[in-house]
Amino acid sequence: MTSPPKFETAVFGGGCFWCTEAAFAVLKGVLSVIPGYTGGTKVKPTYEEVSGGNTGHTEVIQVQFDPSIITYDDLLTVFFTVHDPTQRGGQGNDIGTQYKSAIFYTSATQKETAERLIGELTETKAYEKPIVTEINPLGVFYPAEQDHREYYKRNTDAPYCQIVIAPKLKRLQDRFFALLRHE
Repeated sequence: MTSPPKFETAVFGGGCFWCTEAAFAVLKGVLSVIPGYTGGTKVKPTYEEVSGGNTGHTEVIQVQFDPSIITYDDLLTVFFTVHDPTQRGGQGNDIGTQYKSAIFYTSATQKETAERLIGELTETKAYEKPIVTEINPLGVFYPAEQDHREYYKRNTDAPYCQIVIAPKLKRLQDRFFALLRHE
């Protein structure tokens, strides 16, 4: 009898969840990516409430992954590549704490791994400015509404997708080809 595959969960906030969802969805070993909200006080927040900036929640993605195929370290490395971890209070034109750079850990090991990687990136001066990514324990995760799931996949030709998301995916493909699904 074979045991079911083991998976882990990672939660990242890197600006608009449409961007981060698209990037993580193409990685081999990633079983699912669900955009959502966490870190705030509002129970069952809506997209409009979170984007209004008054709930305390951050737009995030919940990534279910198989650690025998892709490691948490790999996911963190991708995370630090597909967004700007030095921008405080938002990402690009998405301004507000709901778009902040954040890692919501699900275990002490994830916390330690994130702290170690941020320390290494800081020590090697990987970025010109200081990294401001928050590291917080994961509280309640609220999945986003259905129309926000697989947004890039369903709206590839939309201007936002072409201008903002497509270049991130190109950078991901150029830098992490070995981590991508090749189907």
